[in-house]
Amino acid sequence: MSSGKRRTGERNLMFFSGRAHPALAEEVAAHLGVPITPTALRDFANGEIYVRYLESVRGCDAFVMQSHTAPINKWIMEQLIMVDALKRASASRITVIMPFYGYARQDKKGRGREPITARLIADLFKQAGADRLMSIDLHTSQIQGFFDGPVDHLFAMPVLVNYLRSKLDPATTTIVSPDTGRVRLAERWSDTLGTPVAFIHKRRDLDVANQVKVHEVVGQVAGRTCVLVDDMIDTGGSICKAAEALYEHGATNVIAAATHAVFSDPAVDRLKNSRISEVVVTNTLPIPDEKRFDNLTVLSIAPLIARAIIEIFTDGSVTSLFEGDS
Repeated sequence: MSSGKRRTGERNLMFFSGRAHPALAEEVAAHLGVPITPTALRDFANGEIYVRYLESVRGCDAFVMQSHTAPINKWIMEQLIMVDALKRASASRITVIMPFYGYARQDKKGRGREPITARLIADLFKQAGADRLMSIDLHTSQIQGFFDGPVDHLFAMPVLVNYLRSKLDPATTTIVSPDTGRVRLAERWSDTLGTPVAFIHKRRDLDVANQVKVHEVVGQVAGRTCVLVDDMIDTGGSICKAAEALYEHGATNVIAAATHAVFSDPAVDRLKNSRISEVVVTNTLPIPDEKRFDNLTVLSIAPLIARAIIEIFTDGSVTSLFEGDS
């Protein structure tokens, strides 16, 4: 008997998950009312990955979820193999769900002889058999154009805003972009909350990875609660230096809000020892206990993913989930 959810007389929705983030998969399945399709997933002694579905997937509308967390290359490869297995088992349509899009920061050539790995990832999934992609808060929107097919770009902002709204007084709050590249995101936040926007001008050392030097703050921050918004927190260097710059310019409180908690070392130590009063993230990536700390708040993205899956399956509108925000 199939574990999918059948739409009257037509397609069969089947939900699949890799091993990277089982907790999120279970949450999404619960919201869908569809079990995770039983799948044999294991590693051979030499590190190769084996995949086999334990029931028929012929003709199904398949949704395959994998969070691209560390070890990132292993989990991307596992998801590719899962897609290939579905294609060869005659799934009707394959939607790849990557809550966090691996290699998204390598979306252009900054200097000569560099790859555009975000495009390579899209090409690999297309070649494996994916019909469409779904991701949350891509590092840059143009990544949608790298995949030759539909891309559903979801936004975590409503989830984060709904949590923070009760904590903030718009009259004394400023939304802050930690760099010029996130100003559009900060503007969307400010439009929703009715607050002013500020941004921080910074310069990176191109020869040293993850090194940031903060320069100046542009906007009203003195005497105000500042909410730093970003798509991800990786090593925490950018967000912590941005917070220090805001306090130096007279901010009374700093909250950090980000979609993806990458938390590569030494992010947790930096965040715990910073003056940021609260770090608010979603669970697009697994956060083990050793990377959790007292002022960390983790919000679930599962209801949003489940609603998007239903909209795709029923040929509805994913855009409607964000009230026209695209």
